[in-house]
Amino acid sequence: MGHVSRFEQSLRHHRHQSAGAESAHNDRVATGTYQDRWEAFGWQALRVDGHNLQDLLAAYQTARATTDRPTIVLAETVKGKGLAGIEGLEGWRGKALDKDLAAKVLAPLEKQLTGADIGWKPNIPAIAEQQAGGLPHEEEYPPYAIGGKELAARKGFGDGLAALAKVDSRIVVLDGDVKNSTYTEEFQKAAPERFFQGYIAEQNIVGAALGLAAREKVPFASTFACFLTRAYDFIRMAAISKLNIKLVGTHAGISIGEDGPSQMGLEDLAMFCAEPGFTVLYPSDATSAWKATELLAAHSGPCYLRTSRPATPILYGPFEQFKIGKCKTLRANGHDRALVVAAGVTVFEALSAYDQLFQENIPIRVIDLFSVKPIDREKLTAAARAAGGIVITVEDHYEHGEIGDAVAAALSQENVRITKLAVREIPHSGKAPELMDKFGISARHIVDAVKAAAGVRS
Repeated sequence: MGHVSRFEQSLRHHRHQSAGAESAHNDRVATGTYQDRWEAFGWQALRVDGHNLQDLLAAYQTARATTDRPTIVLAETVKGKGLAGIEGLEGWRGKALDKDLAAKVLAPLEKQLTGADIGWKPNIPAIAEQQAGGLPHEEEYPPYAIGGKELAARKGFGDGLAALAKVDSRIVVLDGDVKNSTYTEEFQKAAPERFFQGYIAEQNIVGAALGLAAREKVPFASTFACFLTRAYDFIRMAAISKLNIKLVGTHAGISIGEDGPSQMGLEDLAMFCAEPGFTVLYPSDATSAWKATELLAAHSGPCYLRTSRPATPILYGPFEQFKIGKCKTLRANGHDRALVVAAGVTVFEALSAYDQLFQENIPIRVIDLFSVKPIDREKLTAAARAAGGIVITVEDHYEHGEIGDAVAAALSQENVRITKLAVREIPHSGKAPELMDKFGISARHIVDAVKAAAGVRS
């Protein structure tokens, strides 16, 4: 306790109490109670004037120097600090000031903005000369071959980031203690000075990314898709602020398998598509994930990239061109009976369904959506018309806010019948193929949906 008292004495000359503010007095009493409670549990509790930068810095230095116990800094603050006429008073939150009071309040604030010396200057690191963003050179294009070794889309993301590290010094990466799973460790190897380990603190990671974006960096913040729900308030603010932030959710959907429902991101597309100004890409293989990473790095504005856990075949060669707002037609015939729109791991289920239906002389068209937002309305419309207006969507996501809803919105002016295949209940742990079949998004379910919609008897 004596140590704390000496600390407070050293800060006493910095203290500035709000005169006559009863609510501020009550707040300080409450802070003292909190201090007693923390100290009762063996913590070092440092009470400071939260408006005084010198107090705060001194407290942080004391905390850093204390190694025998944890420290909490209790910052005493006053409502409306520095706002003449309303400082320390209740009832002013969200209320407009009248003209005279506004002038009285703004005058001292404007004075502070004229360069008044507050006794402390932030130690802001110099911004290195920014290297203009661009795509990797040809020899750094995806090294994956069609029909070659199966890879997870998330590996394509990690490799793409590492390639971008060499050509764009603005790019920084933040990870949530899963770098070996998200493959951001590839970027760390290429540019360790621009890699930041945020550990299991997703709000902090996304918040830091917002700040880096405001400093003209291009931050990629990645973790499992399910954990980004913890930072949704920050995601909203990224949209509102129109910041150039890139968020990446891996291990999406039931296809992660044995890890179970707590680890399955099944609402992330609904989250991000709901926010205005967000670009949302969902690649199906390692090549398209690499290309999606390039596209988002070059695109100005908030973005989300969704990748899956399982290793899958390589669908696209290294020189395949991708664009934001464009999809890919993978299979088409002259007399398509239905259009199947898939994304991510369900693309492979759709291709398997195509093969099965082809053997039964039921041709279908298969589209890899790739760009969920913005969506390729023109190609989807033409494909739906060519398929007689029968559309099947299949997604490793809950049924609301997924690609089925995005496709339905895009085709809302068309005479179409849409069947949505999605996860409709809380899943459980199991092997990925078993779960995809049990919860209705496997090739078998696509075949059944096509036949039912097209009026084909099994």
